Amino acid sequence: MATEEPTDPRTLLRGGLPDRYLTPDDIAELFGVPLETVYQWRRKRTGPPGFRIGKHVRYDPDEVGAYVTQRKNVDRVAA
Repeated sequence: MATEEPTDPRTLLRGGLPDRYLTPDDIAELFGVPLETVYQWRRKRTGPPGFRIGKHVRYDPDEVGAYVTQRKNVDRVAA
């Protein structure tokens, strides 16, 4: 019996990131921000690192996880 994968990226983050590259829509959903914010992060180089596959931007789940960990550490030090 096949199990259905959760489609909510926030659920995936809590249970571990998926074994696929993430889209800008996934990133927006993960962080609960508008899609335009994700594009602004990319332009300003302030968000999780992304890369291009042709005309499409993708995010490595491992790098997104590392970005989250790094941001948590920065916030703990600043607090």
